[in-house]
Amino acid sequence: MDTKELLKKVRKIEIKTRRLSDHIFGGEYHSTFKGRGMTFSEVRQYQFGDDVRNIDWNVTARYNEPYVKVFEEERELTMMLIVDISGSELFGTEEQFKNEVVTEIAATLAFSATQNNDKIGLILFTDKIELYIPPKKGRSHVLRIIRELIEFQPESKKTNIAEALKFMQNVMKKKAIVFVLSDFIADDYHQTMKIVAKKHDVTGIRVYDKHEEAVPNLGMVEMEDEETGELMLVNTSSKTVRRNYSKFYHDKVNYYKESFTKSGAGAIDCRVDESYVKKLLGYFKRRG
Repeated sequence: MDTKELLKKVRKIEIKTRRLSDHIFGGEYHSTFKGRGMTFSEVRQYQFGDDVRNIDWNVTARYNEPYVKVFEEERELTMMLIVDISGSELFGTEEQFKNEVVTEIAATLAFSATQNNDKIGLILFTDKIELYIPPKKGRSHVLRIIRELIEFQPESKKTNIAEALKFMQNVMKKKAIVFVLSDFIADDYHQTMKIVAKKHDVTGIRVYDKHEEAVPNLGMVEMEDEETGELMLVNTSSKTVRRNYSKFYHDKVNYYKESFTKSGAGAIDCRVDESYVKKLLGYFKRRG
């Protein structure tokens, strides 16, 4: 992709997702993800109904009338976007590939965080960490994140979610808002998830295509494994083949849901032909 085409793509995504975050998500995001705590701001004269526990006794003694401490919410937060860029993300039979929807969701979340003056960081992963952008503030930083989401070429096609979670845990010393975007066709991350969710506010966003859920009956079909590149002939008219695939797929989905919910994390399912706006808004409202 040449630079001109890339910038055009980035701009298109910025216009769409920024409008969403400005009109819809900004307030919802703010009320869902509160600051870390309250920080002392100033003192003022006591008014009827003020909490007596907030009386500043030193100032009160000095002026011989009651003064209370005023606190403000400590707002600054850090959002980490952990994005799966393995081979299976290039699947798509509707208008959009999974990775395109993932890019839009990530951009919308990033602009919502920017509106609240929060920092945003990015981790792109396969079965290893492909790219890490440390958290920073500002529009130009978000545009860099979108650029990487569009054009980054991974070295590997495989997936290891536990690896990505461990890396994030090592680089983020303070509590962060974490969104993991993947199709979650993976396993062996439940234990890591439990550890990470104790410290961070984690949400999984599973982006999938409805045609992945079952294999249609098309007779003998040559299929390529997106993650290994292996070609194989598959007899899709066999009920056993279709049943085994369906079981494999649904086992992975159930593993994802259990791993996240049992760890106290949030979980969103988003099909590529559905509105991710509704899904995110519904989730923010339930949590807010």
